[in-house]
Amino acid sequence: MSSSDTAPLRVIDLNAYYGTRQAVADVTMSFAPNAVTALMGPSGCGKTTILRCLNRIHEIAPGAYARGQVLLDGEDVYESHISVIELRRRVGMVFQRANPFPTLSILGNVTAGLSRNVPSSEKMRVAEKALRSAALWDEVKDKLQKPATALSGGQQQRLCIARALAVEPEVLLMDEPTSSLDPISTLSIEELMTALADEYAIVVVTHNMQQAARVSDYSAFMLADEHGVGRLIEMDETTKIFTKPSDRRTEDYITGRFG
Repeated sequence: MSSSDTAPLRVIDLNAYYGTRQAVADVTMSFAPNAVTALMGPSGCGKTTILRCLNRIHEIAPGAYARGQVLLDGEDVYESHISVIELRRRVGMVFQRANPFPTLSILGNVTAGLSRNVPSSEKMRVAEKALRSAALWDEVKDKLQKPATALSGGQQQRLCIARALAVEPEVLLMDEPTSSLDPISTLSIEELMTALADEYAIVVVTHNMQQAARVSDYSAFMLADEHGVGRLIEMDETTKIFTKPSDRRTEDYITGRFG
């Protein structure tokens, strides 16, 4: 895949734990700029754990920690001086289920991550830009003060994407963002991912191999070993992974022999 020298986000020898249980072992990968990278593999292989390590949400779980390096623009995000709050602005996260703030309006959700000192006019400018980027502006521009929970499931997910974009991240993480959506909403989010890749490095966890084939430029296949520890089997351009994988296990998964 792309040279690690140009990748804004890289993982080197990453090991992740939940207390005494190791979830991921010795993972090294890089994520290309202006591209979608799909993390795929069976349940329990460590895909979401890897994703959560990239902006240190992993460590929120009791007893969870990571060893190794996660480099953002060449700087290890696990260094003691790193602001976790600032990191999560730079590496945004969209979760499996839409999670708009139920007590806030549509506008309030989009601008929730902005400083209170930002003038209202600037907040509106930022909100419009983010909602346009999330392909939601035309649907909500006349009801910005309505509760976010009044939106459909697909709209709520795009609202959460807009909220992540409002703080101008460098990387956007997406954890199975369409798993709870209907086919029409799924297509909308997939088209959005493709469009956003013009500006961001996007890392998406998906169980849907067809989705990975449709939206990603690069794919990584992970598999748990006999001890239940997730390992990276191979990573390459998506077209190569799906047509001529290097490892037989990848081929077996893609062709449905297991998983």
